[in-house]
Amino acid sequence: MYEYHLPLPAMGESIAEATIIRWLKKEGDFVKKEDLLVEIATDKVNSEISSPVNGILKKKLFAPNEVAKVGNFIAILKTEEKFSLEYFPIIEKSKKHFYSPLVRTIAKKEGISLYELETIEGTGEKERVTKKDIFKYIRIKKNNIVIPKYNRYNSIQSINKNQKNEEIIEMDRMRRITAEHMIRSKNISAHVTSFVEADVTNIVKWREKIKDTFQKNTGEKLTLMSVFVECVVKAIKDLPMINISVNGTSIIKKRNIHIGLATALPNGNLIVPVIKNADSYNLIGLIKIINDLIKRAKSNQLKPEETQGGTYTISNIGSFGNLFGTPIIHQPQVAILAIGLIQKKLSIIETPKGDLIGIRHKIYLSHSYDHRVIDGVLGGCFAKKVALYLEKFNCYTKI
Repeated sequence: MYEYHLPLPAMGESIAEATIIRWLKKEGDFVKKEDLLVEIATDKVNSEISSPVNGILKKKLFAPNEVAKVGNFIAILKTEEKFSLEYFPIIEKSKKHFYSPLVRTIAKKEGISLYELETIEGTGEKERVTKKDIFKYIRIKKNNIVIPKYNRYNSIQSINKNQKNEEIIEMDRMRRITAEHMIRSKNISAHVTSFVEADVTNIVKWREKIKDTFQKNTGEKLTLMSVFVECVVKAIKDLPMINISVNGTSIIKKRNIHIGLATALPNGNLIVPVIKNADSYNLIGLIKIINDLIKRAKSNQLKPEETQGGTYTISNIGSFGNLFGTPIIHQPQVAILAIGLIQKKLSIIETPKGDLIGIRHKIYLSHSYDHRVIDGVLGGCFAKKVALYLEKFNCYTKI
């Protein structure tokens, strides 16, 4: 019999740790290859880890609510199968990347596994990990703030205080991370918000006209978010300095346009799935990917990498009846657009024969941006640019 040490695998760019939520097998249980062993939670996504071998779960090395680093062993299985040494923290040659002997020596000395090493962003030639990169990672890792433990199954308790009934609700892990992220964003970015009103009458009438036929033919619900994303992408192409991030005193201009969609979950928490390379989709493609991401977000089926790498975020606050707001920037991005509720309004309509009064569908766009790197001209012009694309939407668009 062999002992197989199961590591916490790499789960995507910038994900260095995960919390053990619950074990799906007991010590002593026989497990088949691909059987689910444990449920874990990264920053905002829950997922399961399966067994890569047939065997017996000998020992769990982490208890529920404990945090494991990528590459840490989380369980030991007894198996009759032979397996590769790459599962152990000894740094051998990687199938994906080249690591210099110096980097591998440092990794071995610091107990960094191959899995963990492959999560480090390299700044060297061809994105190789340099000595500077690994020492920076080690420094960040050693100073990492660990989220306090909590009992997710006993998070609500009632007490009687000063003869008044009160309920104490302990924040779950996602709420704690969101709270920390929001505070961090306000401390980092100098938030400014610009507001613009847009006439979306053509879009509303277009959707009402074709939505039933579209759903019958494609099986997809025709939501307006696809149009909003398309118009935001066009505005980013016109004003690319919105699509940036900040590193110290350096501005990092992004070549790719990855649009995050702030999505409210049934439990009240928030998650931001990301449309990667949103500019590569036509309207039908955007409809399909948006519906898929939101559906899987609400059923906790997203993969960790599907919430990573966004360069600009959209929040639909109109879905819960709000007109406008002051959204908080999703770090490390520098701007976020909140889309308000569509309302019918009496409006002055300019025509060649003079001004008329009519009923139009109007919407407010709230654009929050980081005043450290985006001035009011750019931030305000971007919001107006999105509004103009919405108003110019081709109501004869066929999908």
